[in-house]
Amino acid sequence: MIFRPLMCLVLALSFTASANEAEVTAIGKVLDDFHDAAARGDKARYLGHMTDDGVFMGTDEWERWPKEPDFVDYVGSRFKDGSGWSYRSVERNVQLADSGDVAWFDEVVFSETNGRFRGTGVLLKQGDDWKIAHYAMSFLIFNENWQDVIELSKKTSAMKENPAMEQ
Repeated sequence: MIFRPLMCLVLALSFTASANEAEVTAIGKVLDDFHDAAARGDKARYLGHMTDDGVFMGTDEWERWPKEPDFVDYVGSRFKDGSGWSYRSVERNVQLADSGDVAWFDEVVFSETNGRFRGTGVLLKQGDDWKIAHYAMSFLIFNENWQDVIELSKKTSAMKENPAMEQ
C-alpha cells in the first residue's frame, strides 16, 4: 500500500531533478554563446542574450551599462570591426529558483590576454528562452596581492580626484 505513493514521490523527484538539469544545461549554453558572440564581435547575437532591461556591470566603478542605450552603443563601437573580447568559462555554478523562471550563476572566465575574472549574474526565463538580466564582471585578486591593490586603487582614486597630482 505504501509502495505506490513512494514510487510516485520518487518519480516526481527524478522528473524535477532531470528538468532542473535540462534548465541548467540550457543556461550554460546561453552563457557560452554569449561569450562566443562577444569573441566573434556578433552584436545582434550577443545583445540578443540579454533582457530588454538588462544591465552589464564592468570592472571599473563607473561601469554600469543598462542595455538601452548605453551597452548597445558601447558594444556597437567595440564590435564594429568584427571582434570584441574573448572570455571562456572554466568553472560555473548555476542555481534555479523554485519557480523555475529565475536563475543565478557565478563563473570563472579566462581571457588569453587578461587572465581570470569572475562573472556573476541573473537570468530570467522568457517564454522558452533564458535571457541575461544582469551580468557583473570582477577581477580575481589573490589575497597575497590585496594590500598592493588597495594602495594602487587609493593612488588612482586620488589622481582622478585631483588630476594635477599626475604630474
